[in-house]
Amino acid sequence: METSVATPKVKTGTTGMLIAARIARYLVGVIFIISGLIKLNDPVGTQIKLEEYFEVFAQDLPALHGFFETLIPAALFIAVGMCVLEVVLGVALLTSYKPKLTTWILLALVSYFTILTFYSAYFNQVTDCGCFGDAVKLKPWTSFTKDIVLMVLILFIIGHRNRMPSRKTGWIVGLATILSIGLGIYAIEFLPPLDLLPYAVGKSIPTQMKASEELRYKYILTKDGKEVELDKYPTEPGYTFKEMVLLNENAKPKITDYRVWNDAEGDFTQQTFEGNKLFVIIKNVKDFDAGSMPAIRSLLKGLQGSAVTPYILTSVSNDEITAFMKEYQLEAKVYQADATVLKTISRSNPGTWLLSNGTVRGKWHVNTTPTAEEVKQLVN
Repeated sequence: METSVATPKVKTGTTGMLIAARIARYLVGVIFIISGLIKLNDPVGTQIKLEEYFEVFAQDLPALHGFFETLIPAALFIAVGMCVLEVVLGVALLTSYKPKLTTWILLALVSYFTILTFYSAYFNQVTDCGCFGDAVKLKPWTSFTKDIVLMVLILFIIGHRNRMPSRKTGWIVGLATILSIGLGIYAIEFLPPLDLLPYAVGKSIPTQMKASEELRYKYILTKDGKEVELDKYPTEPGYTFKEMVLLNENAKPKITDYRVWNDAEGDFTQQTFEGNKLFVIIKNVKDFDAGSMPAIRSLLKGLQGSAVTPYILTSVSNDEITAFMKEYQLEAKVYQADATVLKTISRSNPGTWLLSNGTVRGKWHVNTTPTAEEVKQLVN
């Protein structure tokens, strides 16, 4: 007689939980990889955001003022390390590399992010967390909610980590580490491979300073103790204003703070949109690449009398920039701009930025300063 062997049955509920855990693992892994890669594309932008956090914490937490002050000079290093960690953890999670260790580190990292985003939202500080760089702008409470969801998913994964197979995929994780570090270094030494900023090549500055369509609002008011919403502000009495909400947020101008001026001529903003103008951007005179000055000097001299007018654009004081230009023998008209705007325009110090009738035709890192002939060819 043949003896039949019973096939073990897997409970439907258990199978469902395993599938849910796998989906959570894939979702968290992909989100961390995307978030890390977007920020590694522009690590200087992440550095600027971290500096904002450190400055706010130093001010709001006097007992730790010295600690956060010491972190500011290391912000770029921390930014690259944090972004690389995001990518590597995401890859490790997807490839099941040391799942127990990976999930606990992920929990620690997302807990750190949750504290930052809660602080931003609750105290209205650093209103753009920079979670996805400049690709996706999230409001503080949205960022906090996103981190809470991620934390719940990671805790769910941890609850099922014993069922996750540990695979020998260390070589994939190692390769991801090397490539991530390489991307960060490339973006620092040159410029972001993908420029997501409003001052990127091909963008029209004056167009982005205008709303793409008429802005529409709804008005939240109270009348007779009841809250009402209206499309237009009422002219009749009896209403008490409470809040005005913009309905088409995406229609807002992408650029709201671009302004160029000097003390002698006053506002020069509209003139920057006329003809061909090349700006050598000097964000500060302390932290810059002195070795680039011969190439910058040659560029300015080569453009004199050409169809491209060169200028110096800076946020430092008149005395500082005058002394700086004298020391490095730079000859060009000087204009001022807001420091934050210059950080957004150029991730390099110095950097060069070419406008033709208000449209960006070129942007260069200090390590790739163009020649006068290369600039002229771009506007011909």
